[in-house]
Amino acid sequence: MANSTSGDSVVDRVVRVISAFPEGVSSLQLSELAARSGLPLTSAHRIVRQLSAHGLLETGDGGNVRLGLRLWELVNRNSPTLALRQAALPFMEDIQQVLNQNVNLAVLDGWEALFVERMSRRGSVANRAKVAGRMPVHVSSAGLALMAHQEKSLQADYLTQFTDPAGKVTADAVRQLLAETAHQGFAQLAGVVDPDTWGIAVPVLDGRQRAVAALGVVVPLQEMRLQALVPALQTAARGIARQLTD
Repeated sequence: MANSTSGDSVVDRVVRVISAFPEGVSSLQLSELAARSGLPLTSAHRIVRQLSAHGLLETGDGGNVRLGLRLWELVNRNSPTLALRQAALPFMEDIQQVLNQNVNLAVLDGWEALFVERMSRRGSVANRAKVAGRMPVHVSSAGLALMAHQEKSLQADYLTQFTDPAGKVTADAVRQLLAETAHQGFAQLAGVVDPDTWGIAVPVLDGRQRAVAALGVVVPLQEMRLQALVPALQTAARGIARQLTD
């Protein structure tokens, strides 16, 4: 691909344009899109026009640009998490019917938990986890459940580079959390993301006993029923694992 004067390839610039849309925002003015992507307005306009021709972006009146349906179609049709979500949904529905609270499904992406599915009902507690949203491993029960069941070398790499932007958590503290999670078979974090909620998550394990996903719930602190929650989640996680290997 030809490079720009800044050294970026065409692919680099396309990714910067598509990635410029913040979470929860599907529409931007062209000028704002150019600014957020760090591109000259003329370059942004050219890329938007080319992507719009393929349905990946859509343009409207007044320089408005929004994500195209074609992009949504391609991502969902070929997503590597599609089989996981299909396997997990019936079990997530069962868990939600029993708890009447938030249920989520996450995978590990780098040093973050990426949430690929979530179920919630009116009246359930606040849940910061959103579909396609991310959380650092150390502030998410799903992240801890995922990392605690990875290769030791990957865990070592994670802990070596670990820093807490808030300056409240050390690598040694995270190491202890991971060890406890691996020993218990589940992760729990109380009041970390939200002071009134408790997050519990269990790993979905493959044949090598490595976590390919984490199944979690978010419940009110005062309704914490660990002895009932964990076995239900672990049973569901085993069911998801069986579906993935059938």
